[in-house]
Amino acid sequence: MVLNAQEQSLINGVRALPPAEANKILNWAWQLANLADGRKIEWSDSWSDEDLADAAGAAVQRFEDQEREHH
Repeated sequence: MVLNAQEQSLINGVRALPPAEANKILNWAWQLANLADGRKIEWSDSWSDEDLADAAGAAVQRFEDQEREHH
């Protein structure tokens, strides 16, 4: 399997971590893959204004949901 530069960079980054931290990253990656449920995930290193607005809205909603649960 030939890796592109981005994939190789990711692998090098994970390899540079202590084993326990690398395992956390790998577990997180598998959790994200499971959330994708087989859909192709398109990602980028940059965020559009719409991406930022969506992320901010989701963060606010999650915060409000957690506040309701705690009160």
